[in-house]
Amino acid sequence: METTDFSQPQRQSSKGIIIIFAFNAVTFFKKFFVLFIAFGISILKSKSIGNVTPTMMFLALIAVLLIILVIAILKYLNFKFHLSNDDFHLATGIINKDNTIIPKSKIQNVYIKQNFLQQVIDVVSVKIETAGDKKSEIEISALDKPTALLLKKKLFHKSTVENTQIEDIEEKNIFFKVTPKRLLLEGLSENHFKSFLIIFAFVFGLYSEFEQYLETLRVEDHIADLVRLDDDTFFNLLVTNLVIIIAVVFISFLFSVVKTFIINFNLEVVEHQKTVEINKGLFNKISLSLTPSRIQNLVITTNRVKQYFNLHSLSVKQAMVNAKQQKNFKIVALEKEQLNYLTDKLLTNYSNNGETEKPRPYFMRISAMKMLFFLLVINGMLLGLFGMELLWMNILFVPLAMLYVYYAYKKAYYRISDDFVTIGSGVIDTTTNILEIHKIQAVKLKQTIFQKRIQITSVVIYTASKSVMIPYINEKRACKIYNFLLYKVESQERDWM
Repeated sequence: METTDFSQPQRQSSKGIIIIFAFNAVTFFKKFFVLFIAFGISILKSKSIGNVTPTMMFLALIAVLLIILVIAILKYLNFKFHLSNDDFHLATGIINKDNTIIPKSKIQNVYIKQNFLQQVIDVVSVKIETAGDKKSEIEISALDKPTALLLKKKLFHKSTVENTQIEDIEEKNIFFKVTPKRLLLEGLSENHFKSFLIIFAFVFGLYSEFEQYLETLRVEDHIADLVRLDDDTFFNLLVTNLVIIIAVVFISFLFSVVKTFIINFNLEVVEHQKTVEINKGLFNKISLSLTPSRIQNLVITTNRVKQYFNLHSLSVKQAMVNAKQQKNFKIVALEKEQLNYLTDKLLTNYSNNGETEKPRPYFMRISAMKMLFFLLVINGMLLGLFGMELLWMNILFVPLAMLYVYYAYKKAYYRISDDFVTIGSGVIDTTTNILEIHKIQAVKLKQTIFQKRIQITSVVIYTASKSVMIPYINEKRACKIYNFLLYKVESQERDWM
């Protein structure tokens, strides 16, 4: 039942003050986090720095919070929106007033989100994306859910865009709903090397920032006592390294599982007549729609472990969606049959027709050179930090580097049909990138002076969401692909979105 008259200027819920205050406070403290920690610890240890005492620091902190609260109230009072027949109107600004008018026909997507704080105070945010610049997003940060759903319906009602589907958003046909078991398997079969790199970068960053304070806490001594390190015996050194490796692997596993659960909690795919809606998230709940006309690339990912459990991930790359939002366009833990169904729904008439071709063996030479450079860097770091003691780890690194080169070439392929380009790649993961030829924005041949001598060229294909590359193929074949793709784009009377 409609209870809100959107033809009159509306403010968001008064709870929006809390959301705006929290967002501004987090942004402020995130910018000055390191400064606050360092200055706070120093002043607490020495009781005062100059004329600044802990009490003065505490009062200053309260003053900053009060200023942020006043700004939040003023932003709330000056944020008004309403709908006319075919336009969305928004007025914002405290000192400088902005009035934004967006024709409904230019609205491409309306997302409903709910972060942890919004769940606590029972409101949602509505984000409106237009067909213009990626930054031209509008977010109403606090509405009750029925009002948000009604606004979403009104924004798409009477839209003049032919490709925009006007559907009854209250009708739900849940096509796929993930189970906790499949989420657990998805987390366990993730690429844990990525998790390891994230954890390593985070710990290294913290150590660099707080090295001075960690030294006072004698963290290294505690770790040495914990593992009973004895530098005089090779056996104890080996055991110590093994304990550290096992601990890091365990933490990487745990990180992958927890991250998978938080991001994809209660994941469901709702099927409409011609669109697909994704709902998921634990602390940040999101609800977004996939519009086939805006889809530029489909990326299918799996690996050997996931294949054993029949797990596949489908990432959808849409035009004019910011990188942060793009990460949410991913559906995990799909079975093979579900993946094929969604692929057919989002890409009409997709088929695997066309000859499968591989890059030239030059691909392996480049991969080997990259791994050689990587090994030199790793060995340089080991020598600089630990001397000769840890160079034995090359016994592990060298075979892994050889496997990397082998699998990178084995998984590389491309296939071109009348309507689609399919490119395969990966090392640990197996990635399949699919794009429709009529949505190609540009094609470029890429060749270095070394490749020119042996007639090797790469073909770079640009869409509105990302670029993909067919690497290191014969120069004549590359020219044929280049001409074919341009001919197909220019001869087809189909819109790219």
